[in-house]
Amino acid sequence: MTVQKEDKGVARSVLDVLVFLLTAVYLILKAIYESCLPSTHLPKKDIRGQIALVTGGGGGLGRLVALRLAKLGATIVLWDINEKGVEETIELVKGIGGKAYGFKCDIADTKSVYSVAKQTQKEVGDVTILINNAGVVSGQLLLDTPDHLIRRTFDVNIIAHFWTVKAFLPKMIEKGQGHIVTVASMAGYVGISKLVDYCASKFAAVGFDEALRVELEQQGIKDVKTTVVSPYFIQQTGMFENVRSRFFPTLNSNQVADRIVEALVREEYVVMLPTIFKYLTVLKAMVPWSAMALFIANFIPDPSPHNQGNPVVQVKNADEKIKPVKNNSNSILSSSVTQLNKRLVLTGKDL
Repeated sequence: MTVQKEDKGVARSVLDVLVFLLTAVYLILKAIYESCLPSTHLPKKDIRGQIALVTGGGGGLGRLVALRLAKLGATIVLWDINEKGVEETIELVKGIGGKAYGFKCDIADTKSVYSVAKQTQKEVGDVTILINNAGVVSGQLLLDTPDHLIRRTFDVNIIAHFWTVKAFLPKMIEKGQGHIVTVASMAGYVGISKLVDYCASKFAAVGFDEALRVELEQQGIKDVKTTVVSPYFIQQTGMFENVRSRFFPTLNSNQVADRIVEALVREEYVVMLPTIFKYLTVLKAMVPWSAMALFIANFIPDPSPHNQGNPVVQVKNADEKIKPVKNNSNSILSSSVTQLNKRLVLTGKDL
């Protein structure tokens, strides 16, 4: 009797392996087929009317992503510690016919996140698109980095993701609609000198996205999607302006913003920019460490962000709502709106 049970157990295990292999082959072939299709043939979801929250929306990449989401018909919610920056983004969104709300929020503080989340839900509605974009970097050797800056890096770059997701995920599940985008970095796959704390926080962000996706899938929650976008060093975000990269150029912030929104509407899981890094990360596990270390040392001679100041994370009155500024003749905002609309016409892209 015992032998028969053992035989059945072995047979079941073999069957499970065969089913897994066949399913995996099918999914791989499907992915290869889809990757060969023109972008115009790939399905895109409609986000018109959805409420999209962008952390770090007061400038840089967050502002660019917010403008593109507004162009697709989403209602924009901006969280940032930079009140003036948020007001400017709101004005830019309105300038292209969008709708935006801004809140001053210290995402490094749990109570602040939960408080502003409740205020957002009350005054705007249920957030169904969450873009965890806010990030900071110190850019110093580990032993030269003050303890409070290391803590700041983790609080903003990854710990805050737990609070924002816990604040908005329940409603996404309840409504059967949601998408969480984690803006990580290629520094979340490769360790780099002078970025020990930053790399560690981005490694954690990549793992956060994957573990969250697995957890949702195993609970049978299919209508809430997650995406992790890991770009190389980006220009014009105030973080890595002077990074000297020898083999790959730093990325244009507008192109990165385009790709983030594209990944969102196509419900992609993992995006690396540039795409070639997907293959390089595979090689990392195959080559000896000595070769990898040599490559990294020559790849980025000095990654320290010389131009970045020391942004303040702790903010008082975190529950204060930022009211949209009145229309005026602000030449900077008017110029930015004009340039964005001009870019839309020239490229013909629905940003």
